[in-house]
Amino acid sequence: MRFLIKFFGYLFGIGAVFALIGAIGVWLYLQEMSKDLPDYTALKNYEPPVMSRVHAADGQLMAEYARERRMFLPIQAIPDLLKQAYLSAEDKNFYEHFGIDPEGIARAALTYARNYGTGRRPQGASTITQQVAKNFLLTNEVSIERKVKEAILALRIEQAYTKDEILELYLNEIYLGIGAYGVAAASLLYFDKSVHELTLEEMAYLAALPKGPSNYHPFRQREQAIIRRNWVIDRMVQNGYVDSAAGEEAKAKPLDVKPRTRGSQLFASEYFAEEVRRKVVAIYGEERLYEGGLSVRSTLDPRLQVIARKALMDGLINFDRRRGGWRGPVETLELGAGDWGEALAKAKSYSDLPEWQLGVVLSVSDKAAEVGLQPEKLVSGALSTERVRVTLPFEGVKWARVKGRAPKKVTDVLTPGDVIYVEKLGERYELRQFPKVSGALVAMDPFTGRVLAMVGGFSFAQSEFNRATQAYRQPGSAFKPFIYAAALDNGYTPSSVVMDAELELSQGPGLPVWRPQNYGGKYYGPSTLRLGIELSRNVMTVRLAQDMGMPLVSEYAKRFGIYDDMMPVLSMSLGAGETTVLRMVTAYAMLANGGRKVTPTLIDRIQDRYGKTVYRHEERICDACIADHWAEQSEPELIDNREQVLDPMTAYQITSMMEGVVLRGTATRVKKLGRPVAGKTGTTNDEKDAWFVGYTPDLTVGVFVGYDTPKPMGRGATGGQIAAPIFIDFMKEALADTPPVEFRVPRGLQLIPINRRTGLRASAGAPGTILEAFKPGTAPPDEYSIIGFQNDVGIPRTVSPEAGEAVMTGTGGLY
Repeated sequence: MRFLIKFFGYLFGIGAVFALIGAIGVWLYLQEMSKDLPDYTALKNYEPPVMSRVHAADGQLMAEYARERRMFLPIQAIPDLLKQAYLSAEDKNFYEHFGIDPEGIARAALTYARNYGTGRRPQGASTITQQVAKNFLLTNEVSIERKVKEAILALRIEQAYTKDEILELYLNEIYLGIGAYGVAAASLLYFDKSVHELTLEEMAYLAALPKGPSNYHPFRQREQAIIRRNWVIDRMVQNGYVDSAAGEEAKAKPLDVKPRTRGSQLFASEYFAEEVRRKVVAIYGEERLYEGGLSVRSTLDPRLQVIARKALMDGLINFDRRRGGWRGPVETLELGAGDWGEALAKAKSYSDLPEWQLGVVLSVSDKAAEVGLQPEKLVSGALSTERVRVTLPFEGVKWARVKGRAPKKVTDVLTPGDVIYVEKLGERYELRQFPKVSGALVAMDPFTGRVLAMVGGFSFAQSEFNRATQAYRQPGSAFKPFIYAAALDNGYTPSSVVMDAELELSQGPGLPVWRPQNYGGKYYGPSTLRLGIELSRNVMTVRLAQDMGMPLVSEYAKRFGIYDDMMPVLSMSLGAGETTVLRMVTAYAMLANGGRKVTPTLIDRIQDRYGKTVYRHEERICDACIADHWAEQSEPELIDNREQVLDPMTAYQITSMMEGVVLRGTATRVKKLGRPVAGKTGTTNDEKDAWFVGYTPDLTVGVFVGYDTPKPMGRGATGGQIAAPIFIDFMKEALADTPPVEFRVPRGLQLIPINRRTGLRASAGAPGTILEAFKPGTAPPDEYSIIGFQNDVGIPRTVSPEAGEAVMTGTGGLY
């Protein structure tokens, strides 16, 4: 007995020594593992990469930008049931344990020993705290060393942070597949819902994903995904979060995933959204945009944007039909015994043209063609098995001239295998093709510079090049109002008379003589400034610029932001320099608002991830706008500290003269709007660029049409013929619900009746009489003094009004 006691005593002593040695060894090992561990306290200031979002002016979501699609939600904003789903799936004892789960670790170690050498991945036993340590501070390396470090960090994290803080980090960081990081982004990307709209079965599916999103893909691994989702629901029932009846009901429902679309979220806003993206990158850089969680409120008016898109598209299509004819199919397919739908699905279609459908001609007769439409792709990415066939009648193709000849039957245009675009109009389909000509439209609030609508081309999916901001084109006569504004601002009046007669100008040694001409090649004699701009006279514009001096014109061009540094040569007075649609619209906006400088903007304000405003376009001062409450104080007044680039009276004078362009000049078709409109056409040499820029008292709009590689569009393709109709279509819809408003007349300006051709005072009501605006101290002339018409000694010649009338015949020209 004594022997046994001694024996066991020895065994105990030896065991105690070995246990002590083992404990020291473990302690030393843990100490070694603790060296160079990441600083877990950095989690306190952790700012995860969060996607930035761009909204329209009315709050509608326009676009999202992110490298990791994540929206950070504080723990208080996450529904309790969603938290419980993740706890049930990942760590049911999360609120009880101290960072690690000894029972789970023992179970995982046993499984690892059993599977050692088989190549199977070790079973995990990580708590949510351990997953936070791994995701934030360690790598995904599969090793015992990493697991030990993970456990040490988990223990330290549990001591430094509350359970809710740890869970918040976990639910916002985990990757849940299809580019979604965190539960908020996953809710949007899988179900197009916020987390508060999720149903029980949807929450359970999201909670099933952390173990391996690709293993439970909603389409490729649908059966496994449903099994795993139902397992999560069973765990929630077992843990008392959901009753069994609700659990069984949720398990019986299908897995109804509706992936959220990527890219632009708002119809017709692609060009606008991309321009906003460029602006934000220019201000803050790509990292801040794609990871900083910015909230950008843009100036876009979604209703006006849709109207602008349609007006420009219709205008380009109409021009292309009149001038281009049919250029053939998109491509040609071999129609054999196979499935035409699969072959057609490979053809490229454009997502921003939902009105058009790609189709293949299956058969054709004299009166109609049978067209098979491109099958749609299901949300799973698979191709629909449905095959839709439609009839394209002769009425839908008769516009398609082939080699300049109108077709007499469908077979003149189409053959089987042709891949074409069709659009359903009412009850029938019509043939479509992409126009070769392109263009742009910009609509702006003239008082703030806020861009309300911008269309940079026919299709963003076809070409991302924005013709509104990136295309530098010659404005032609659309630049003339600024020549005349400079004149009116420097002593001239609308009734000043300039000679419209042949002019020869030397361009320097070795260069030919320049002879500017009016559109049509005629000259019309003495003409008032008003008549010159109404009928867009080139020669008298050059004479006026010569009389003022081109350095003054160059200064005004820079002042209005049309050109940064215009060459002071006379040819530039006819709009020979290159500028953008946005710049021209901004310049016209300054005429519309009374001469105040405006800076164009597509962004109202930007907020950071915490809701703090970090950028605001509005620079006007309003001290009284900040008030804690309303105490019957008067409405605050904005202090307009913007530069006055043009005398308000001059701005009204040039506006009145451009009203004449619409009423009597080169843009008379704009009269059909039935409201006060001022504007100017512009057409460059050989009709390579066509413009119309105009405005009402509260809206400024510019339209440009031309080929991307400048080339003649054909005789008669003028601003008044192809750009003005687009302007009309836009304005008709944009202002449909607003009453006409007259242009505001500045105080002190005198309205005096004159003869619009001679510029001399006239009796009210007499033929050819208009009310002309004169500044204080100026009045209609008593003598007919002509600028640029000189006798031998260089003194302006005075002629009789009758003589002036005699040479002013004809309709004028447009440049």
